[in-house]
Amino acid sequence: MKPEGARFEFGKNWSRFLKVLDDERIEEARRGLKRMLHMDSLAGKTFLDIGSGSGLSSLAARSLGAVRVVSFDYDSQSVACTKELRRRYFPGDEAWEVRGGDALDAEFLNQLGTFDIVYSWGVLHHTGDLWRALENVRGRVAEDGHLFLAIYNHQVYWSRINRWMKRAYVSLPGPTKALIAGPYILAKLARGLLKDVVLLRNPRKRFQDKKKARGMSTWHDWIDWVGGYPFEVAKPEQVFDFYRDRGFSLTALKTCGGGHGCNEYVFHKENDSAPTG
Repeated sequence: MKPEGARFEFGKNWSRFLKVLDDERIEEARRGLKRMLHMDSLAGKTFLDIGSGSGLSSLAARSLGAVRVVSFDYDSQSVACTKELRRRYFPGDEAWEVRGGDALDAEFLNQLGTFDIVYSWGVLHHTGDLWRALENVRGRVAEDGHLFLAIYNHQVYWSRINRWMKRAYVSLPGPTKALIAGPYILAKLARGLLKDVVLLRNPRKRFQDKKKARGMSTWHDWIDWVGGYPFEVAKPEQVFDFYRDRGFSLTALKTCGGGHGCNEYVFHKENDSAPTG
């Protein structure tokens, strides 16, 4: 079970994101999966989406030909968002299962079976026990399967500051959350605008580029970042060493350049020599 305490309501943010979801964002989500997995299609593959959030990645996987998609999330509103996307684009689809679940619940995960692709983007560091979650999910990867993760990058000083910010945000009531989110968003806008002016770049391009990042939305990502608590981080070498020691090889890596944000990893399961727990 997850630790008690204030938590960010991810589902509320994702329900607002669905209002701006369009075909272009869906296509970008498909491109993101194909690019990191080095696959043009998921035809014949099974896909587990751990912490499905809006359901966009599950939708992308199903539309790329995955023969079975299982999506689960701890947040009930996120589950509802994923079900809504299934209703919109794959109504009555028995090959796409959506349910509530906990990445820290090993028994629940074991009941799901194994999958060709296990995907969890920006989720496991919000469970309250990152390393137990990383241990739990590896057992869901089938032989010769792939594990696609995105985990917050460790920063010596900023990680502590960001943890304080996020804890403060989820602890404040209602409208007073703007006391945390407002200055952060204004600072991001000002910094981005200054950089665009110096580089003689159209400021709109920054928001367009974000749309091309897995089909995401700048505004909803900012709110997700400010409020995303619990919050843990890991150095790239820590994640690499963890899975290397458990029979996985790294096939793709995209870092955030040492800044704040997520490092993306794709691991290939080479053997089943390590116990799955």
